[in-house]
Parts: sequence; C-alpha cells; structure tokens
Amino acid sequence: MDYNNGSWQSGVKFVEEKRSKKILRMLALIFIIFFSAGIGGIIGGYYVKKSYEEVPKLTTPSNLQQQQITSNIPKNSITKVAEVVGPAVVGITNNVTTFTGRTVKQGTGSGIIFDKAGYIVTNQHVIEGATEVYVTLAGGKKLPARIIGADYRTDLAVLKIEAKDLPVVKFGDSSKVRVGDIAIAIGNPLGEEFSGSVTAGVISAVNRKMTVDGRTYKVIQTDASINPGNSGGALCNEAGEVIGINSLKISSAEGMGFAISINEAKPIIESLMKNGYVSRPFIGIYYEFIDEEMAQEFNVPVGANIRGVERGSGAEEAGIRPGDIMVKFDGVDIKNMEDLSDALEKHKPGDVVSARIWREGQYIDVKIKLGEKNR
Repeated sequence: MDYNNGSWQSGVKFVEEKRSKKILRMLALIFIIFFSAGIGGIIGGYYVKKSYEEVPKLTTPSNLQQQQITSNIPKNSITKVAEVVGPAVVGITNNVTTFTGRTVKQGTGSGIIFDKAGYIVTNQHVIEGATEVYVTLAGGKKLPARIIGADYRTDLAVLKIEAKDLPVVKFGDSSKVRVGDIAIAIGNPLGEEFSGSVTAGVISAVNRKMTVDGRTYKVIQTDASINPGNSGGALCNEAGEVIGINSLKISSAEGMGFAISINEAKPIIESLMKNGYVSRPFIGIYYEFIDEEMAQEFNVPVGANIRGVERGSGAEEAGIRPGDIMVKFDGVDIKNMEDLSDALEKHKPGDVVSARIWREGQYIDVKIKLGEKNR
C-alpha cells in the first residue's frame, strides 16, 4: 500500500513537471514569435518610411517651385526671335499741324532700330506729310525723331532719335529666303495699344512684283498677319535676322501680307543716310509702252514710245525726240513695261549706255549719258 501510494505520487509529480516544461516551451515560442514580429515591424516600417520619402509628394507647388518649373520649359525659335528683335521694334506717330495751328495725330506705324546711333528704318507712307514725328521705344518712352530722308518710289524712310544704349537688329540675306521658311512679323498693328505684337507663319512666295499707287515693289509674301500699323515693322527668319520690312496687305484676302526684301532696302537705306535722298539714273524721257497688239495695229515695233524729252537731259543730247520708239536699252530688248526700268536700275548717274531707237521705219543706235534723278 505504501509503495503503491508513493508510486502514484511520483507519477503525478512527473506529469506536472512535463506539463510545466511544455507550457514553458509554448511561452518561449510565443515570445519568439512576438519578438520576431516586432523586429519585422520595425524593419518594415523603416523601409516603408524610406520608400515614402523617395516618392514625389503630390502637393501644390509653391510660387518659387512654379517659377522653376516654368523656367525649365524650352524656348522655341519664335520665343527667341521675339526676345531678340522685339526690343528694337518701335512705334511711330505721325503728327500734322492743321491750318488752325492745332497739332493732331495723322497716323501710326512701326519702325526698326538698325544702328546704335539711333537710326530707324520705316515706310515712307508712315511719315508722309508729317510736321512732327515721335518714336515710342519698347519700354514706352516717347522721343521726338528727325527725318533723315525718305524715298517715295521704294516707300522707305530713315529717322533718327537721340538716345543711348539702344537695341538693334541684324539684317539678314533675303536672297536665301525659301518658300515654306518660318516667318515672324513684329510691329504695332492698329496702334500703340498693341505694340510689340508678334505673329508667325511661313514665307508664301519670294521676289513678287507689285505695283501700288505707281510704286513697283519687289516683295516677300507671307501668311503671318500684317495689319495697319505693322507698316515699317520687322519680318524675321528663325535666326532672328530681319529679312523684310512689312509694308503691304491685300485687304480683300486673309493671310496675304508683303514685306520689302531687305536686300532691296539696304542700298536705299545707305543712300538716305548718306545723301538724304536716293540718287537714281535718269534717261530724260517720258514714254508709254507699245505691246504686241498695238504694234500690229499701227505697224510699228514693240517698245517704249517716246512722248516727251526733258531739256538738257542725256536723251536730248543723244538726239532722241518725241515719236521715236526705243526698242533696246543696254543690249536688252524692251518687250514689256519692266524691261527698261530693270535695265536702268543696273546703272548709276554718269554712265554712258547704248540704245536703239526706231524712227520712221529706220533703226538708229545712240549713246545716252545718264543723268541723276532724286525722286
């Protein structure tokens, strides 16, 4: 009995010890699991925080950030041209004094500063009839201007203002302009309230000949908007070079603007700066053109029918008289209205040029010493 009772007690004690050890192992396992989870949470939280910091925040940028974003936008060619040429394009006001002595604004236009000394080129019709001319700089400053010279035939004029540190443009080479090139027009359409307006398009045509009010222009055609007030402004290429001086627009059509090519304008500008006028060769005749139809009707050759001869001119000294028909000048057959004027433009006053005239059924060769005409 005693033995059996002691064995039972020993068995109970063994079972309790085994249970305690099992509980301790379970507690240790639970502790390890929670400890590992805690460590993992800390490590995971660290990496989540780090990843979050690396992801761009979707917040509204400050004014400084907005400025930085804007400054990173690349400039296109039109933007660059506007920044370079725009400050050198000015507004021009044409004032006239009425018979009552009151000064009124007659019109406005645009101009281009091309020399740091204050020289500005514009259209002759912009300052025509003016008793006072004022120039408004890009910053808004208004200055009186002096007319250095104007040429009705080419519709160009040069002004001068007294100012320092002026921005200037660079003249390009209009002979290199191609149809389809980018064209940028800068000027003051419809008045000074729209000063510095920039429009862009393409070159639609080159070497156009247009006759308006008795003036024959060699122009560049563009679809960049050119409106009243743009006259005298700049037509530029992508490099920011002035390739033309905006002058004309066909009012009955959209997208048809015209600029005097800069290669045509350069010698006129130089002559106006040097002399105040343009020196041109002069034959000394007044004529009308005889075309093929008239020639057949009156049985005479095609050419320039002399209607009058100026006294003291080279034509008079050469023996040319009214009724003669000039059929050739400087070796060029006169087949249309432009042939004689184009051939004459290649010479200067004082040159001696050969010509052939038809008189009463006979051809006569003469030598003409060209005079000077300043209009």
